[in-house]
Amino acid sequence: MDQIDLLQGLNEQQIAAITAPPTATLVIAGPGSGKTAVLTRRVAYLVGQLGVPPYQIMAVTFTNKAAREMQERIQRLLGQQINGLTIGTFHAICARILRREAAHVGISPSFTIYDTEDQLSLVRMALAELGLDEERSAPRRFLSAISNAKNELITPEAYPRGNFNDRQVAQVYERYQALLSAAKALDFDDLLLYCVALFRDHAAIRRDYQARYAHILVDEFQDTNTAQYELVRLLAGAQGNPFCVGDPDQSIYRFRGADYRNLARFRSDYPHAKLILLEQNYRSHQIILDAAMAIIDKNPDRVRKRLYSTRRDGAKIVLKQLSDDDDEAQYVVWTIREAVQQRRYAYRDCAVMFRTNAQSRVLEETFVRAGVPYKLIGGAPFYSRREIKDLLAYLRAIQNPSDDVSLRRIINTPPRGIGKTTLAKLEEWALARNQSLSDALGALRSGQPSPFSGKALGALESLAAMLDVWRNLRDSMPIGVLLGDVLDQTDYLKYINDGTPEGRERLENVQELLRVAEAQGDKPLALYLEEIALLSDVDTQDDSGDHVVLLTLHAAKGLEFPVVFIVGLEEGLLPHAQSLEDEEQLAEERRLMYVGLTRAKDQLYLTWTLRRVGYGGGLGERTLASRFLEDIPPELTVGSPVPKRSASAAFTARSSDDRALPPRPAWRLPTTSQPAAPRPELPPRSANISTSSLYRSGQRVYHDRLGPGVIIASRFVDGDEELDIRFEKHGLKRLFASIAPLRMLDDE
Repeated sequence: MDQIDLLQGLNEQQIAAITAPPTATLVIAGPGSGKTAVLTRRVAYLVGQLGVPPYQIMAVTFTNKAAREMQERIQRLLGQQINGLTIGTFHAICARILRREAAHVGISPSFTIYDTEDQLSLVRMALAELGLDEERSAPRRFLSAISNAKNELITPEAYPRGNFNDRQVAQVYERYQALLSAAKALDFDDLLLYCVALFRDHAAIRRDYQARYAHILVDEFQDTNTAQYELVRLLAGAQGNPFCVGDPDQSIYRFRGADYRNLARFRSDYPHAKLILLEQNYRSHQIILDAAMAIIDKNPDRVRKRLYSTRRDGAKIVLKQLSDDDDEAQYVVWTIREAVQQRRYAYRDCAVMFRTNAQSRVLEETFVRAGVPYKLIGGAPFYSRREIKDLLAYLRAIQNPSDDVSLRRIINTPPRGIGKTTLAKLEEWALARNQSLSDALGALRSGQPSPFSGKALGALESLAAMLDVWRNLRDSMPIGVLLGDVLDQTDYLKYINDGTPEGRERLENVQELLRVAEAQGDKPLALYLEEIALLSDVDTQDDSGDHVVLLTLHAAKGLEFPVVFIVGLEEGLLPHAQSLEDEEQLAEERRLMYVGLTRAKDQLYLTWTLRRVGYGGGLGERTLASRFLEDIPPELTVGSPVPKRSASAAFTARSSDDRALPPRPAWRLPTTSQPAAPRPELPPRSANISTSSLYRSGQRVYHDRLGPGVIIASRFVDGDEELDIRFEKHGLKRLFASIAPLRMLDDE
């Protein structure tokens, strides 16, 4: 491909980035600005136009899926197979390097990569060995502290011991790391930590890799942590050519250690770096972009971008205030189904986004009742399901005899007569012999004197014999055949298939794993297990099918949809309650809102409620509309007016401006596929607030969704009548008369 074809259809800023001279370059890429096209064409430009050998290029992405797509696009651009190009995630690339250079950092080249569940198992073991109560110690808290330390390149020896809590974490961290080492395993953070140590401590190796990778490209640079930034800096060297693409306004993973300030560090470490802004948006129309910019511009100390789109006209943003989270869910489902029935959109064109996982419950229940297909992103990923983890534990125990975590998982799965007492005795015996559990099993099989006899001894020896056979076959037997033999010898299929629908689903999952394993051909088992360990939820996501997508705002990063709903826009949810007293966290919440808005291509709905029952059940708590809603210029929106953030003004009833929503949805959702009949319009409210009650205590009413009920109490809140109603099937609810779809039964 010649240069003209390579740059065809690109804008001036994109061309400047792709053809930048080989020097340190920082590309600030706004949402929807075509950064993927820039990265792929940059690699194609280096190879096709500048003649750079592919083996001198490293391209780092944040998901394996993105790496595969980039590789395919580069090959299409160049019209040929590209060999030698290093492309993958930080963790995948580091795993490859460490297997080659393991001896220099004191680890086994056949190390196992532990996932979160495995890590928690080790933390619990460390707590038990240190005499710390698991219930009071919260293993996840310790694991989080350890992970944060590793992301900051802090080893157990260097961990601060300033107070009692720090000293406890340091103890657990030290023991946890020792257990990892004994199991010949690394966790995800170790992949980065050991790689940084390799290049820091071995100058000759560092120079070799710097010479090989003359061009390093990094995507999503704003999401790098300290370890990842240091890795790029060490590999690039002072005179290197790092080409980094990111957007500090989209940095939303601080809880994982991501630090958007790495972009500022880059400009400090490379003061002569070329800075390029990608500001033309190819996704959203201008109204959505203007709203997003109005929100993010409130954040201080940022590189200002002016996002623009050739799509100048588009639907205004719909703001909707609902009475509670049930009504909010009804409104979302009704609006989506109406759009589909009118053939304006398909279900797959619509996404519903929220700040916390807990918000999905009422949405899911409403989608089910309405018969609207949906898919929750972030549900149990395929490789996290119990039956899949069981079988992978078998394969890992076969591959790595030192992997006691995997052996513990399978030692009595399926049940083979090795109970907790026998396992505890085996662990004690192995510890006394300074052996792994696997070595202790081998000693039993070889006839060493032991504290076991009878059925327990027979069960342990039988398992040891099976593992020995499989380990002898692992290098010569295809993975699919090996897994099939594990299933046969253990009767695992009989164990999981109990004849229930859940059992059949487990069986189908195992059959799918077997199909995947059989497709690996002669791939080494160690490589297959590494690939699985490095998969993220995004990599296993199935995008096929016609269904509405439900997902958190954090999971929405990098995605786009024609129609987007962001629900729960209330103080305490977005921004989250934990951020309200921390300026850095509050700035990240604003970035999260910005990311959510810029996922929408055509239509954006923003909703909030007067009460959110999910906060504590019962009547629910009053809420305040999110401060971010106030930042959106009113001329960009239609629908409910945004209440001011005060305890009284937040609960004012909707004004006649709400009539701007055509047509007004009926929140009644029949379970058939027929459209719901529209509810009659409420007359516009008078400018003079009425305080005469329409309802009385003891009056029977009917709610379109909640059914019959009796009014317990009535009061006025800022001109709107607030009712306490006890419903026959749904208990006590507090509703606003102007919003609730009520009719009086006594007067009919």
